[in-house]
Amino acid sequence: MLTQEQVEFYHTNGYIVVENVISAADIAELRKITDGFVDKSREVTEHTNVFDLEPGHTPEAPQLRRLKNPVTLHPIYDRMLRHHFILDSVAQLVGPNIRYDTSKLNMKSAGFGSPVEWHQDFAFAAPVTNDDMLSVGLALDDMTQENGCLLFIPGSHKGPIYDHYQNDVFVGGITAPDFRADSAVPIEVKAGGITIHHTRTLHASAPNSSGRSRRLLLLQYSAADTLSQRPITDWEPLDAAILRGEQVREPRYADIPTVPRPETPLPGGRGGSIYEIQTLLSHKRVVEDTPK
Repeated sequence: MLTQEQVEFYHTNGYIVVENVISAADIAELRKITDGFVDKSREVTEHTNVFDLEPGHTPEAPQLRRLKNPVTLHPIYDRMLRHHFILDSVAQLVGPNIRYDTSKLNMKSAGFGSPVEWHQDFAFAAPVTNDDMLSVGLALDDMTQENGCLLFIPGSHKGPIYDHYQNDVFVGGITAPDFRADSAVPIEVKAGGITIHHTRTLHASAPNSSGRSRRLLLLQYSAADTLSQRPITDWEPLDAAILRGEQVREPRYADIPTVPRPETPLPGGRGGSIYEIQTLLSHKRVVEDTPK
């Protein structure tokens, strides 16, 4: 479990880092299975519902950017989703009833790993009743500034939800012209450690220009009473996603900022992963504005 100091740090800053959570044996298996999926990506030349490819990907030199929803692809990822320390920690932060939302494995391979522009995960969510949602990042490799570690802005989970639309099209990144990331903190963690960040915490990651890979398994959880503000007609998927405790039918409402959305969003946005969506951003800040 987290210490009281760690819980307080999370609530104050919107993130925490915990080292030495996953065993060396599990990290070795995660790397082996992940390498297998990279090798399998040689069979495709376009994005699929499993593989998100780097622009330079070829069958001869596979460059995988993201493994989509890995929890459904191999038991080792599902086992990490249910890791006792991770679930205990999530329960301390969002309550005893925990629901699984989604997962992804972001890969910044040596020398070409793509950046992720500044954003808040909450901007991607449908209107929900409260913001007790978080992401756990499990480091498969040492995560450093040189290989594109996560960047967080401390305390930003208590601030506004920024506009992620450009010309009324969702572009998956912050478009406010006055946004600055001067207070960003690089989050370094050893392989086997984890990060936990609040759904409203501003974060990004720079490209990997080093000779070492940086693979991060991201597992997203929410409190069971974090529910859509739209009418729920089918509870079965929500019930099936409960990892601990029980599904709560009564939504809990919290006073949270409104997510900026156009009255009538225009078509023209890109589907797929955040990488594809963010290609539409006209101003890409992460390389210039992040700490060196």
